[in-house]
Formats: sequence, structure tokens, C-alpha cells
Amino acid sequence: MMKKINLYVLFSFLSIVVMAQGKKSFTLDDLLPGGRTFSQMSPKNMYTTWWGDKCVETSVDECNIIDAKNGSKSLLFTISDLNTWLGGDEENKIVRSCYNVTFPEGDKTWVAVRVSQNKVEKSRKYKYVVVDFKSGQPVLSQEYPTEAVALDRSSASNSLAYVYKQNLYVINAKGKTMPVTTDGSNDLVYGQSVHRDEFGIHKGTYWSPDGNLLAFYRMDQSMVPDYPQVNIDTRISSTYSCKYPMAGETSHKVTVGVYNPNTNTVVWLQVGDPTDRYFTNISWSPDSKKIYMIELNRDQNHAELVRYDAISGVKEAVIYEEKHPKYVEPMHGLLFLPWDETKFIYQSQRDGYNQLYLFDLSTEREGKEQPTLTGGSKKENVKVTMLTSGQWVIKEVLGFNVKDKSILICSNELHPLQSNIFKVRVKDGKRTLLDNGEGVHYGKLSPSGSLLVDSYSSPTVTRNINLTNTVSGKSVEIFTAENPWKDYNVPEITSGSIKAADGVTDLYYRMVKPVDFDPTKKYPTVIYVYGGPHAHNVEASRNYYARGWEIYMAQKGYLLFILDNRGSQHRGIEFENVTYRQLGVEEMKDQMEGVKFLKSLPYVDADRMGVHGWSYGGFMTTNLMLTYPDVFKVGVAGGPVVDWQYYEVMYGERYMDRPQDNPDGYKGSNLRLKAGNLKGKLQIIIGYNDPVCVPQHTLSFLRACIDAGTHPDFFMYPNQEHNMLGTDRVHLHERITQYFEDYLK
Repeated sequence: MMKKINLYVLFSFLSIVVMAQGKKSFTLDDLLPGGRTFSQMSPKNMYTTWWGDKCVETSVDECNIIDAKNGSKSLLFTISDLNTWLGGDEENKIVRSCYNVTFPEGDKTWVAVRVSQNKVEKSRKYKYVVVDFKSGQPVLSQEYPTEAVALDRSSASNSLAYVYKQNLYVINAKGKTMPVTTDGSNDLVYGQSVHRDEFGIHKGTYWSPDGNLLAFYRMDQSMVPDYPQVNIDTRISSTYSCKYPMAGETSHKVTVGVYNPNTNTVVWLQVGDPTDRYFTNISWSPDSKKIYMIELNRDQNHAELVRYDAISGVKEAVIYEEKHPKYVEPMHGLLFLPWDETKFIYQSQRDGYNQLYLFDLSTEREGKEQPTLTGGSKKENVKVTMLTSGQWVIKEVLGFNVKDKSILICSNELHPLQSNIFKVRVKDGKRTLLDNGEGVHYGKLSPSGSLLVDSYSSPTVTRNINLTNTVSGKSVEIFTAENPWKDYNVPEITSGSIKAADGVTDLYYRMVKPVDFDPTKKYPTVIYVYGGPHAHNVEASRNYYARGWEIYMAQKGYLLFILDNRGSQHRGIEFENVTYRQLGVEEMKDQMEGVKFLKSLPYVDADRMGVHGWSYGGFMTTNLMLTYPDVFKVGVAGGPVVDWQYYEVMYGERYMDRPQDNPDGYKGSNLRLKAGNLKGKLQIIIGYNDPVCVPQHTLSFLRACIDAGTHPDFFMYPNQEHNMLGTDRVHLHERITQYFEDYLK
């Protein structure tokens, strides 16, 4: 009897201990997108859209109005209502979710949704349907092929643009389909993103504010070499090509057309010879009569803001010029003030950090220069006022508050790791904080700018969503996500800073300690690295932005260390362009400062240090393994750049110039030349059909290693491109994990 009681007490005690420590362990399926249980282990969210200045929750089953004063909900309609209006029923659902519902006409009682025309027969058509949900009657129906891409709708004219088989089409409000082009091909691309998505370009069509004209890109890439890719799904494997302009080689030529659906005519902007030029940040004037575009030379050190007449295509004026000895990188279009069509907001790093500038077209003087703000490298033909300033960056412009004539932004003014929402008064640049001053915030502004959906997280907050009045600053909480990891063994995640290799600049890191961390033990340590521009790895969001794989590795007894070196984003132009013409050099110096810091910690085993990264991080991983072969015992490099002359024109030449103009820089970053330095265990993993870091990088490196007598390991994923998707991502991280388990632990 006593033994049974003691056993019961023992088991009870053990249960309490286990519960205190977290009674469950993670699987990769829990932690990675594509995993079978990933959605269950991710923080819940509330999805919202705007119906005029009314905030609407869109869920799977229904749409609800959210009261801005108290956060209460009232039903608008259900998924069953929507299916009934569209001619379906419970057994034959036409729409399966309210997530894709939009309210295209502001305060009108219309709702728009994309539906399949015939699910049973798998028709090759989709419909974009607008329904008056008060009456349940369709207002508009537009039919287009299921293979159509680049859909772009104008709510002003109810016109829909799309691309099908490389040609551009427009459907008007009456449902008539009009082909804008007929000669589209792999060589001649219409209505899609150009310049390989650089310079902030993410689309290829731009409706005028009144919806009566459509500006669009035309990209002639017939002169660009075909990079061969292999399709293994045919009986005898076949090839297909992707156009890939490599650094220093011939690039494509882009022009911009303006289509008028009423006359079925196209006018081309008179840009001159498009050879070795980039056209980006297309913006319309509020009256739909003018087009503004930023034009950049191939060296990417001279940008011009140019105005064109939209009706004739005539070039009217160069409004502004910006030069830089390294590079200029325009990323944002113009934002005209809703209350004054003669003024617009322009974003630029011209003074060192991305900030806002107010341009006043009413002061334009043909052929005369206005005084410059900060020296002689910039020319303004209009009055320019610096609206915001400081050693911090504006990450996003959310829109305008029309009532108090302000602009709302997200910036890291409070701390480099944060993103907070401010209201900036256009009159004098006065800023007002609209959130709680913590963490990382994302905002979605109503059309008038009077209300803001503020979604944020912090290292200790999973996800909170507030509805904020931007005039009074008052907020009501409308959603709080529970921590889905509360019953799991979560490692300790901390953040801090060290000095860069220059001895001056602060660099921020994240450290994920092993589960059940014991400071008296020594742990194998893996550095996860990216290190390149336009990305960062550390921020003050949930768990300091930790990746799921880091949690999994900590569970297996590893310490993870992640450092944002100079060259990464959101720290100003000098922080980023320190890598100019020598990619990999300064970044590795900073990462080695991280190694020095790690070696100072008594619980880090300096003899068991590994490194892993993907894409630019794959380049960094391979480079670190070859440059510091006595430091890193194991590395896993994914989709790496090996030789920058094999990378594409726009990105590669911005940071490295052309190979013929910077031979020493390209030689210094050519990892094939270091292949003989490999001592530790290095595994390279790629997608077999990668169109970003093409397989030539890795294959040429493997050849160099064979010639040098070194022995990296290699694995590839057939039918995958630059990043592994779906369940392949879980398989990928199983493989990465096993490699460290085999050779580092």
C-alpha cells in the first residue's frame, strides 16, 4: 500500500515538473509553413477590410461590421447568403470563404468576389461578380480565363485588366472583353512586372484615378539570353527557358503604353531609346491627365522624376534629379495630397535615411532650378520641403487623414528594431505617436484616414489588433490572439547588441538558447545568416522574429545566433552601401564580431560552431566556411550565389557595378576561387529549377571543388525553384537538421 502511495506521489510530482517546463515538444510540421499542423500552431488572426470608413471583419463564414467605439460586431451577411445571391446552395457552394470579399464601391451596398463559373465541369473561366447585398441582385459580372494573371481592377470605372498568355486584356463595366495587345510572347511581355521586380515594382498595370486610362509596361526581352531549365515530368525530359540578363550582359528594353478603353487605342510615352534604362514608380496625377515616372540609368546613380502627358505621350518636364556616387534606389511612387492636387509626397534616402519630402508643383519654373536642400547633386524645378528628418527610416506610408491634413507612417524612430505608427502633420511635420510605443505595428487605414486597424506584436505579445481613431488617438481592442505555444517547451529567446567591425555601429542580434538551458554546459552553436540588402532577421516582434527552425534546433540542444550585419535593411543608406563593389567583405567582418562575442560566452562550444543561410545567406554561409575554415565546422548553404557575374543585371550591378568595371570586386567575391579552402562539412542545397540563383552557381562551384580536391555535399529538389514550398519545406529542414546532428553535435 505504501509503495502505491509513493508511486502516486512520484508521478504527481513528475507531472507538475513536466507541466512547469512545458509538457509538449514541437515537430517541424508544427513550426514550418507547409507543415501539416503549422496553421494550428500559428497565432490566430482577424482579417479586415474597409467599406468606406466602416471596418468589416471577413471570416470564413461571414462578414461583420465592427463598431469603432466599442469593438462590438454586427452581422452584414453570411457565406450562405453570398452563395444564394450567386446561384449556389449548401451542396453546390460557389464561394467557400468570405476572405476574398471586397467592397469596391465605398459606402454603396456592393460586395465583389471572384468565383468559379462551373466547378463541376472545371470550366476554364472565372467570374468577378459584384452584388448588391441589400437586394441580393448582381450588379456586375466579368468573365475571364482561369489562367489569367496580374488582375487589376478599377473601382472608379468597374474595369478589369488582366494578362492571359502574355497579352493584356481589359473588360469594361458592360462585360465586353477588349484585347490591348496581340503579339505577346516569352520575348515580348505586356502588363506584368519588369526589371525583375527591382525598384519597388510589383505589378505591370496602373489605372488612372478616374479609371478611364490604363498605363502598362511592355518588356522586350528578345535580346536577353535564354537560361535553360529542365522539365523532368515529360516522358523524355525536356527543356524550357527563362530570360536571365546577367551582370554586364545585354538587358531587356522597357516602354510604357497608355490604353484608352473608350477608343481602343494605345499611346506610347515618348521616353526615347530605352536601352540600358530603368522605368519605375509609375504614378498618375489626380486629374488623370499626367503620368509621372522615375527614370534611372543603368549605373543606377542618377534618377530623374519625369512628367508625361497621358493623352499624347509627350515628355513635359524633368521635375527632380537625384545623384549618388554609389547608387540611387527609388522604391516608391508619388502620393498627391487629397486636399491639394498641386502637392505630392516623395520618399527618398537623399539625406541618408528614407524620409518624406513635400513637392509643390505650383512653384514650377520651366528651365529654372530651385535651390537645393543639401548640396549640388540634386536639382529641383519645384519647391521641395523636407517633411520628416532623423537618423531613422520610414518603413511604410499608410495614407492620409483628410480631415486634419496629415499623413500616417510606420517608422523605426523609437528603436531600430521597432515599427511604430505616427501621424505627421503636413503643415509643419509635427509627429504624433498613434500606438503604444512598443513592438512592431502594421496599419491598415480607412479611405478618409479617420480610422486605423493597428495589428502588432512584441517579444511578449503574440498578436493584438486595435481600431484607432486617428484624430482623437483613442483605441479599442478588437482582437487578441492566444499564445499557441503556451503548452510547449519554448526556449529562452533574447536580443541584444554588439559593435560592428568598424567599432562604432550598433548591430542587433537574436539568441535562442537550448531548451532546459544550463549555463554550466557548453553547447554546439549555429549561426543563421542572411546579411544582404532589403532584408533583416531581428526585430522586436513576437519572439524577436525567430524562425520556426530555430525553435526546433534549440529543442535538440543547439544554441542559435542571428546577427543583422551592415548591409542589411532599415538602418540608412550608409549602413547598407558599405558593401558597395565588394559584396561579402564587410558583412563577414561583422559576422566574425558575432563569433568573437559568442566565444566570450562560457556556454558556447567554440569547437562546435556551424552556419546556415539561404540565397544571400547561402552566399554568406559558403563564404564564411571558405574564408574562416578553422572557425566553422559545419555549414548548410541553400540556393547560394557563388559568382556575382552569374547574377542578374539590376540587383547585381547596383551593388557590384559591371564585371568589366569592377574586376577586382568580382574576383574577391568569386567563391569558386576559394574552393580549395574547404575543411569542414559543407552541404549545398538548391531547387533544381531555380530562376533566381540559377543552378550554374552551384554546379560551377562543385566543379571547382572537384578540381581543388575538396568534398562538399550536394542535394537538390526537382520541380522546385528558389524556395522550397509545401511539404518539401519540411523535408528540407529535416535534411538541414540531420546534417548538423551528424557532423556538429
